Amino acid sequence: MDYHYPIDETWSKEEVVDVINFFQQIEKAYEKGAKREDILLTYKRFKEIVPSKSEEKQICGQFEKGSGYSCYHTVKTARGLEAGDKVEMKVS
Repeated sequence: MDYHYPIDETWSKEEVVDVINFFQQIEKAYEKGAKREDILLTYKRFKEIVPSKSEEKQICGQFEKGSGYSCYHTVKTARGLEAGDKVEMKVS
């Protein structure tokens, strides 16, 4: 991993941990596959911390620029699957 997670200095320690957990689920989906439920659960918490769509795009854009992993496409894929399915993403 040669990139940093985009973190807002105003977030609490708990919020930082929760946002990192979300990014780690995105990474997992690309690297070895992640459970649909884990992605959606961490995304729900991420949206509690980052409710603004524009801020979400900015933060996820920074993450994608550094990692090559798309939060948007991963969450979209997870939403299209059924309970118990595994999300396995490919870098485009």
